[in-house]
Formats: sequence, C-alpha cells, structure tokens
Amino acid sequence: MSTAQANVESDVRQRLAGVPDPEIPVLSVVDLGLVRHVRVDPRGAIEVGLSPTYSGCPATSVIKASVEAALRDGGYREVHVVDVLAPPWTTEWITSEGRRKLHDYGIAPPTAGPVACPQCGSIETTKLSEFGSTPCKALHRCESCREPFDHFKCI
Repeated sequence: MSTAQANVESDVRQRLAGVPDPEIPVLSVVDLGLVRHVRVDPRGAIEVGLSPTYSGCPATSVIKASVEAALRDGGYREVHVVDVLAPPWTTEWITSEGRRKLHDYGIAPPTAGPVACPQCGSIETTKLSEFGSTPCKALHRCESCREPFDHFKCI
C-alpha cells in the first residue's frame, strides 16, 4: 500500500469513527466493531466492509447509508459498502471505549458475569424482559437503587 493510500485509509477510519449507530447514537460504527475492513484501491476508490449486529437488524440499511454519506461528505466519490457476514459479528468486537460509552449512557455493557447497574454499580439486578428498547438489549431493574436499565446482550 502506498503512503497516499495509507493516508486515505486513516482519514476514512477517522470519518467512520464519527458515524453514529442509529439506535444508540453515543456509539459509532467503529465503537461497535461493525467496520471489518477499509480498502483503498490505487485509483482512490473506497471499500468499507460492515458486519451487521445480527441478521435482519433494522438499522443495517441506515448504517450503510450513513457510512456512504459521511465518506461522500469527506470528498470521496467512489464508495462501496459491502456486507461481511463471516465471521458473524459478536459483542466481543465492541471496543473498550464503546463499552465505556454504553455504561456512561446508562446501558449495561455486555458481560458474561453478573449484570451491574450502570446507575449505582450494584450487581443485585433482575432481568425483567429478554427484550429492552431494541432487540439487542434486555430490560433489567436494579434491586438496590430500583432503577430500570437496558443491558446490551452478549452475542
């Protein structure tokens, strides 16, 4: 890869870090680990590989359009967004920054252990429903502070 291509790839990745998830706008597509690759060909055409969080996610088309718009707004004319379905997306791909942002926004990040309340930190929590405000989250309640909250499910 040439220096020019590397510079373009770096700029593209920076722009992608500013593309919010439509369901959780404090997270970017980079925070969520949706960006699988960025490729720049010698002519300057851009290909971005995205993995959906799950098959049938209603936000997928909005995310693709937002990625294309962000890059076109950045002056890139030839942009291709492709689906990357294998390996399937996993919550392990959410960055540490993304997990911090989820917590700060009031959503418990995915964890294999006890679900801690993002308000008070207590692990005395109860799952109220398998589904929260979106299909990728479950609704919980803290037994200490009594506040309801979403927990981003482990996938």
